Amino acid sequence: MIDFYYWPTPNGWKVAIMLEECGLDYRVIPVNIGRGEQFKPEFLAISPNNRMPAIVDHDMDGEPLPIFESGAILMHLAEKTGRFMPTDPRGRKEIREWLFWQVGNLGPMAGQVSHFVNYASGEHPYAAERYNNEYNRCLGVLERRLEEREYLVGDDYSIADMAAWPWVLIAKPLGQNLEEFPNVRRWRQDVKERPAVQAGVDLGKEYRRQAPPDEEERKILFSQNSRTGHDS
Repeated sequence: MIDFYYWPTPNGWKVAIMLEECGLDYRVIPVNIGRGEQFKPEFLAISPNNRMPAIVDHDMDGEPLPIFESGAILMHLAEKTGRFMPTDPRGRKEIREWLFWQVGNLGPMAGQVSHFVNYASGEHPYAAERYNNEYNRCLGVLERRLEEREYLVGDDYSIADMAAWPWVLIAKPLGQNLEEFPNVRRWRQDVKERPAVQAGVDLGKEYRRQAPPDEEERKILFSQNSRTGHDS
């Protein structure tokens, strides 16, 4: 059994998709970021960066194994199940490259665009343009990568695709038109049609935000620093 600490965001979706793809037994433990539940000591003991997703794998020799950071979780689950990761050295090298590219480039850039679109629209035009351009650049990187291959690492669907796909799923709400990226558009649709992907994105949809955050939620979400980013 895997405890899955989750809130419906693109980072959460990619782990939800992997759990569904592998058919693993898991239970969802929602962590409401608008209420500050990510700063509770019991969650910080699992995820020191107070971010979702995180898991605790109870199907281990010895003590249960806590893991935070979505990329690390995906690699753990791939190694655990022997699925969605190549076994040859070159393939594993490419998986690591594209997984780290997502967590270091595509995800952070899209996340910053999302902030300015959803929470600070029109307030900081330079910053909004900067991150929009970077997100667009990342989509261009994907477009070139997918020119001669079905998925990010050859012709096999992998954790690299699961990691990147949620951040492309939300391209339209972020103001990015995929018409200039036909390979990305094809890949996005192919992955979207997988039943496990649909189940992963639907997981916890009842928790999705229905209204803009109030002032207290904004303080919890956006005003944390090294002194305030913990349970008080």
